[in-house]
Amino acid sequence: MSRLSQLAESMTGSEIVRLGNEISDRIRKGETIFNYTIGDFDPKVFPIPAELEELIIDAYKNHYTNYPPGDGLLELRQSVSRFLKNFQGIEYNTDEIQIASGGRPLIYTIFQTLVDKDDKVIYAVPSWNNNHYVNLNLGKHCMIEATVENNFMPTAKDIEQNIKDTRLICLCTPQNPTGTTLNKKELADICDIILDENKKRGPGEKKLYLLFDQMYWTLTYGNTVHADPVSLRPAMKEFTIYVDGISKAFASTGVRVGWSLGPKPVIAKMKALLSHIGAWAPMAEQKAVAVYLTKEEAIKSYLSKFKTELEERLHAISNGILDLKNKGYKVDSVQPQAAIYLTIKLDLTGLKNKEGVVLQSQSDVTQYILDKAKLAVVPFYAFGADKSSFWYRLSVGTCKMEDIKEMLEKLEGALSELN
Repeated sequence: MSRLSQLAESMTGSEIVRLGNEISDRIRKGETIFNYTIGDFDPKVFPIPAELEELIIDAYKNHYTNYPPGDGLLELRQSVSRFLKNFQGIEYNTDEIQIASGGRPLIYTIFQTLVDKDDKVIYAVPSWNNNHYVNLNLGKHCMIEATVENNFMPTAKDIEQNIKDTRLICLCTPQNPTGTTLNKKELADICDIILDENKKRGPGEKKLYLLFDQMYWTLTYGNTVHADPVSLRPAMKEFTIYVDGISKAFASTGVRVGWSLGPKPVIAKMKALLSHIGAWAPMAEQKAVAVYLTKEEAIKSYLSKFKTELEERLHAISNGILDLKNKGYKVDSVQPQAAIYLTIKLDLTGLKNKEGVVLQSQSDVTQYILDKAKLAVVPFYAFGADKSSFWYRLSVGTCKMEDIKEMLEKLEGALSELN
């Protein structure tokens, strides 16, 4: 094959997709696997809200199947504006809101709008797809290795040390893949750094922006409280572009309705770019979501039940992992905070299986746990972390409560064979 574009030649495959394909093949062949790899929901376990489903069906029956406006239906942008004001306390006008088919095209469009070739982008690892988006836009990577001590979040100090000549900072809280959150004080300090840096930049210099992915903000547990930049520092409204939508809040990943909030000039350019890409949310779904977001009591009822069921699973698995730790196995779990993810540790490299084969790498550990415990989880190195990282993402979006006991028993059985 002749040489392709520089971009195509530099792209790397997704470890998550590779692992997912292997698991799918094994399941098709009849193997039972606890597949906790995907950041998605089993609709049989977590269906979308019944009211939303009915509204989508009605919209199709009423033949809303034509192109939507480039920035999204006005009534949907109005509903998003009211929803965010009532539930989160932030205020955005309709011309500061862009609708698209979920978060991915919005993130890509934000990068395309702001990042030129060799522009520096700061992001922490592990994090979902930031490394790929920087690569897709030929930007300059500035990776911060986040640690468990800081909830796998970048600190203000980390960012301040790298702030020079930076064009974009990417934050996701609650975080995919860790299920952890950025606390209020740390986020406020990061905002102050961004505001101070922009004051230093002259009229002809590029400003520094924050891409703030809050796709999981409704899914917090216990005493965890979601913090966002504009609520903490209103002046950040000029430099913040939010990514949000219904995908995770309402178990609606396949419905494909997302939105960005941001400065009017940035949103206008995003609209222009999306008009060429065509990554709009379908007309019928936009009509349905516009109505559903006005149903505050239905939303509160759905979220209450949904969050309770997610939290039950996260705590049941976390407690089970901690029980195994207390028995002396080299595993651990971070206390559940938010989202649909649990961070677990499988520190098993250097151990031998019962055949005497040494697990020499985290890739070996991942495969061993899949083969012996039938447990499929995603290593943090698939999210840009170091290859030697022994931390993993476990997603409960497809998890049934009745499966957890058996899964933990199989995991203990696999661990007991190592020495």
